[in-house]
Amino acid sequence: MKTFDEMIEGYARFRAGDWKQQHERWSQLKEGQSPQVMVISCSDSRVDPAQILDVDPGEIFVVRNVAALVPPYETTPGRHGVSAALEFAVQFLKVREVVVMGHGMCGGCQAALTQDLHGSEPGDGGFVAHWIDMLDEVRDPIAADMGTSGREAERAMELAAVKVSLANLRTFPCVQEKEKRGSLNLRGAYFAISDGILHLLDEDSGEFLPVS
Repeated sequence: MKTFDEMIEGYARFRAGDWKQQHERWSQLKEGQSPQVMVISCSDSRVDPAQILDVDPGEIFVVRNVAALVPPYETTPGRHGVSAALEFAVQFLKVREVVVMGHGMCGGCQAALTQDLHGSEPGDGGFVAHWIDMLDEVRDPIAADMGTSGREAERAMELAAVKVSLANLRTFPCVQEKEKRGSLNLRGAYFAISDGILHLLDEDSGEFLPVS
């Protein structure tokens, strides 16, 4: 894997290549951004949504965090990073779609399933444990039915996490209002690292269907 110094060499190639080839596009972006789609995805280094969806600069507004989670709407004191990004995208950029993209082999979902980090102190796993405890409610039936290890249980947890985030998105008043009006569409997606296939959630059936 590359060091940051080696990545600077990549920057030089970017300046000599893509920057010049898309100079008109970058010039337009100086005036601001107007993406139609917001993607909430995992911080995992293997699942870059811009690469998976093959988009140009300025086409998606991206928030990445452990396990691609969205907390429910709340106004308690704290730093609400995902909520702030969602508010900015929906209310100011006026995106028309919000996509929650989970993925295979997700370490955050695996930790939520095993609960290995529960009880850890902040700085030693505690921050992660508190973040992924949003999945505790869906974790219990999966663990009871499939156990807490193995790809079948892990995948069930990964798919359930997408549905949890979609449900939490719908607790935000601005999302509720715009979805009801038809000006905002929520979508669930899942990228399987093992075979590179993207799946989209059919909310009527609850199934994730592969994109052909």
